[in-house]
Amino acid sequence: MTVEIERKFLVTSNDFKKEATTSYRIKQGFLNSHEERVVRVRLKEDKGYLTVKGKSSEDGLIRFEWEREISSQDAEELLKLCERGIIDKIRYEVHLGKHTFEIDEFFGDNEGLIIAEIELQAKHENFKKPDWLGKEVSGDIKYYNSQLGKQPYKSWKS
Repeated sequence: MTVEIERKFLVTSNDFKKEATTSYRIKQGFLNSHEERVVRVRLKEDKGYLTVKGKSSEDGLIRFEWEREISSQDAEELLKLCERGIIDKIRYEVHLGKHTFEIDEFFGDNEGLIIAEIELQAKHENFKKPDWLGKEVSGDIKYYNSQLGKQPYKSWKS
């Protein structure tokens, strides 16, 4: 059981791909996406994960997280039980100083959306901001993966 401190940002260009040291495909869904908690099933390449996340703090930066590895077969089976709107994305990792940015490039109904996340040790911790980092969207619920399944990015465009 941990508490994560995380900030989210929009990404303004594909320049991060040149800086990425790792990338992998993620398929995930939600068994429960209640505002008080979410229960996520994730298939990351050939590994499965079951994660429970609590409600975010008012500023959206802090929340409880519990995660356990499960078999990829179990993850595949659980994905069949998930709420509508399975998320498909490639995650890139960019190391910058003592921090790692995780950048998600979404596909399917969320194609065109790219979000960078950084986990911090303290709420007001300083970190280097790369040129491709755009507007901060921490705490904006529409950018939560659990919401992107229900109201995908392509439905936002008018």
